[in-house]
Amino acid sequence: MKQYMLAVHGEEGGAYESDEEMQEAFKAVEELNAEMQAKGVWVFGGGLNPPSTATVVKDQAGDITMTDGPYLEAKEHLGGFWVINAEDLDAALAWASKATVACKGAVEVRPFQDEPEG
Repeated sequence: MKQYMLAVHGEEGGAYESDEEMQEAFKAVEELNAEMQAKGVWVFGGGLNPPSTATVVKDQAGDITMTDGPYLEAKEHLGGFWVINAEDLDAALAWASKATVACKGAVEVRPFQDEPEG
């Protein structure tokens, strides 16, 4: 099995038009989490606080600096993610299809790098 990250992206300020829509998405995500766990694909998942809560830590010529985030200035940011085990990309994309419906946001699928043999 290969591990994939399903990254949920959303617009700054929130993607939900109402609190009711947000609560519906939270419930749908909880149901999807339970399904992933029951099927044995779940490794880890979680939602993130807004980009304004980020701190950027950077090595600059041996000096560690810390600044308020986010690191990238953008309209869209990572809002949460799942790490799953999947047989292949097609299986990961099937889970991402369920995830985009549940969370009402775009979901990017990326495989983890293979572990070096040694």
